[in-house]
Amino acid sequence: MKIGFFDSGIGGITVLHQALRFLPNEDYIFYADTLHVPYGEKPKEEVRQYIFNAVDFIANQGVKALVIACNTATSIAVEDLRKKYDFPILGIEPAVKPAVQNCEGKRKKVLVLATNLTLKEEKFHNLVKSIDHHDIVESLPLPGLVQFAENFEFSEERVVPYLRDQLSSFDLKQYGTVVLGCTHFPYFKNSLKKLFAEDVDIISGSIGTAKNLKRILETRNQINDGTGEITFFKSGYKVEDKDTLTNYKNLLAMLDDLV
Repeated sequence: MKIGFFDSGIGGITVLHQALRFLPNEDYIFYADTLHVPYGEKPKEEVRQYIFNAVDFIANQGVKALVIACNTATSIAVEDLRKKYDFPILGIEPAVKPAVQNCEGKRKKVLVLATNLTLKEEKFHNLVKSIDHHDIVESLPLPGLVQFAENFEFSEERVVPYLRDQLSSFDLKQYGTVVLGCTHFPYFKNSLKKLFAEDVDIISGSIGTAKNLKRILETRNQINDGTGEITFFKSGYKVEDKDTLTNYKNLLAMLDDLV
């Protein structure tokens, strides 16, 4: 059986990329709900319905595990999804814990970049409250990065001015770690490096999610020796257009240079 990956758009490919590093011989389904992207700026209940519709579709394909490769979808739906389905469902959350651990000794702050909906959710606030005992975590929504990614616009000439404008009110020298709290954001790691000091760590939760996926499958004795095939879906339809498939493969190749 295959492993399912789900996101509102192409951001989840950054998590799939990590899974391919740890589980290269598994077969995968990647489902992007491109008809309704972006999730982060929409009403919560509307997004919940999109998520459940998508996961129903993925479940019907027959999967042994599902990764919700979207911080927004994880924050508002992962617990209820786990109650409905009998296969393991993994979410992803901003890597606040390792960021705080990294910065406390350096007397530096943590900056979490995410979508509006992720940052508004109780799940995120509870996470920060449980870890941030010295009030060093700050956050900023960057919805424009989602749009850049979905438009396949990754040029630093376009992205860096946007980031510089959004970060203009922050003293960037105060931060020791930047947390990429949206799976679309790792595509822009090099652009972010242009603005922060060289010793600032820029991290996401993707590696932790991929490691956890491998651990769960090993525990269940469900590691396969497959072909590494990826079947792509967009809002309920199998992707067969060669240009789109090429674009997805190019994204995976681009991420090889950002690891």
